[in-house]
Amino acid sequence: VGPPGTGKTLLARAVAGEAGVPFFSISGSEFVEMFVGVGAGRVRSLFEQAKKSTPCIVFIDEIDAMGHSRGAGIGQSYDEGGQTLNQLFTEMDGFDVNQGIIVLAATNRPDVLDVALMRPGRFDRHVEVGLPDVRGREQILRIHTRNKPLADNVSLSEIARGTASFSGAQLEQLANEAAMLAAREGKSLVDIDHFRRAQSRILMGEERHIIVSDADRKLTAYHEAGHAIVGAFVAATSGGDAVHQVTIIPRRSAMGVTGFLPKEDKYTYAKAYCMGKIKTLLGGRVAEELTAGIEMVTTGAGLDLKTMTNLVRRMVCDWGMSDKLPLRTYGEHSEQVFLGRDLGRERDYGEDMAKKIDDEIDRIIAECLDEVRLILTGSRDKLELLANALLERETLSGDEVRAIVGGEAESEAQAVLPILPTETKAGKKDWVLRWLKYGWRNLSDLIKWAKGKPWKHWHSFFSRQSVSSRSFSTYRFDFFGISKRVSESESGSRSRRKRKAGLLATK
Repeated sequence: VGPPGTGKTLLARAVAGEAGVPFFSISGSEFVEMFVGVGAGRVRSLFEQAKKSTPCIVFIDEIDAMGHSRGAGIGQSYDEGGQTLNQLFTEMDGFDVNQGIIVLAATNRPDVLDVALMRPGRFDRHVEVGLPDVRGREQILRIHTRNKPLADNVSLSEIARGTASFSGAQLEQLANEAAMLAAREGKSLVDIDHFRRAQSRILMGEERHIIVSDADRKLTAYHEAGHAIVGAFVAATSGGDAVHQVTIIPRRSAMGVTGFLPKEDKYTYAKAYCMGKIKTLLGGRVAEELTAGIEMVTTGAGLDLKTMTNLVRRMVCDWGMSDKLPLRTYGEHSEQVFLGRDLGRERDYGEDMAKKIDDEIDRIIAECLDEVRLILTGSRDKLELLANALLERETLSGDEVRAIVGGEAESEAQAVLPILPTETKAGKKDWVLRWLKYGWRNLSDLIKWAKGKPWKHWHSFFSRQSVSSRSFSTYRFDFFGISKRVSESESGSRSRRKRKAGLLATK
C-alpha cells in the first residue's frame, strides 16, 4: 500500500527474486471484461498454473481495479466484477496451510477495496511503502546515476535534500531527464544545471511556445513576483516551503509558475504552515490588484483561489483548525466510493452550522488577505525589482529570488514587517538596528493609511494598541512600523485594563 511510484511492484519482484521461486504477475485490470464469467475464468486459470509450480508467488498489481467494494456498481458491470472477486476469495480460501502459494497485491487506493478482501486470512498483512526519506532518495539517485557521467559540481546528497516529496519513479525521471538535456547540448558530463532544469520540468511541466502580449507578460511577472515575495516571507516566519524557482515562461495551462520545495520531509502540517500556504496562494492576486487595479485583475489566480478554498475548508471541517467552532469534524465521507473522494462527502450538520462554517472560511481568507496586502504594500520596491528581473531574465532560481527580496533568509521577513523588540537588551539593540535598515520603508505607507483618520486611530497608533479599522484590527502598531500580530481578545483586554488605570481616554 502506498502512493504511485514508490516501488510497490518492484518490491514484490525483489521478494520473488530473493526467495528464488516462480513469480506470477498480473494486473487487476486484466480480470475486468465486458463478458460475464471471463474474469472469474482467468482467476481460476491463474491459480491452476500456480498450483503446478509450487512453491511460488502470485502478484496482483493494481488490485483496486478488480477488488473495489461490491455495492459500488450496478447492473451487468457489477455482476462481472462481483463474480471475479468471489472467485478470488474461493481460490484464496481453498489453499492448504502448507501448499506453498503466497499471494501479494499492490494498490494506491486502499480506501476503495472491499472489506472482505482485507479480512484476516486473506490480505491481512499490510506493508506501507511510502515516499523515501532523504537517505532513501540519495540511495535511489545513486542507483539511477551509476551509468551516467556526472560533473564534479553534482552532489547527490544536495539533490536528495532538495527533492523532498519525490517518489522513486520521479527520481528516476529526474536522472534520465538531466542526462537527456546534457545529450541534447552535446555535453559529455551531466552537471548540476541539468538536474535543476530537469527538476523544474518535472515540477512545473513542459514549456509552451506561445506568443504573449507585453501587457500580459508584465502582469504575469508581477503575479509570480507576488507569490515569491509572500512565499519568502512565510518561509522565514512560519517554516513554509522555500521558493525553488520562478518563471514567466508558459507551462502547461499556466502563464507562469512559482515552484516551492519543502526544506525537509514533512509528515504532519501545523496550522501556521497551512496559513502560510494560504497567504502564498493569495500573493499573486494581491500583486495584480496593487499594480493593475481591481478592475484589471485576470483569471490567472483561478487555480490559486480553488486550491486555497479547498485548503481552508479542510482546515475548518477536517483538521479542527478553527478557534471559532466546536472541536470536531464536519461532514462525513460517504461509503459510495465510486463517487470519488470529494463527491462522497455528506453533510452531518444543519443549515445554521453550514453558515457558521462558511463564515469561518470567509474570516480566515479575509485575515490572510489583509496580511498579504500589508506584506506586499510594505515591500513594493522588492515587488518592482523582482518583476523587472523576471521580465528581463524570464526565469529565476530560489537563490536569485532570495537575493533580490532581502539576501539572507533570516532578513526576508524583517525587510517586510519589523517586529517589536524583545525584553532583553540584545533584543532591543537588534530591533533598533533592523529598523534603521528596514523600518523606514513602511513609514510612508502607514502615514498614507493614517491620513484623515480620527484621533482615536492616531492615539492607538502611538500607544501601540490595536487599530480598530477592519483591515488592521489584528495588528499592533508603533511609530516605526507594523509589529507582531495580536489576537483581538488580547488587544481588547489590554485596552480595558488601561482604561481602568486611566491611561486611555474614554467617551
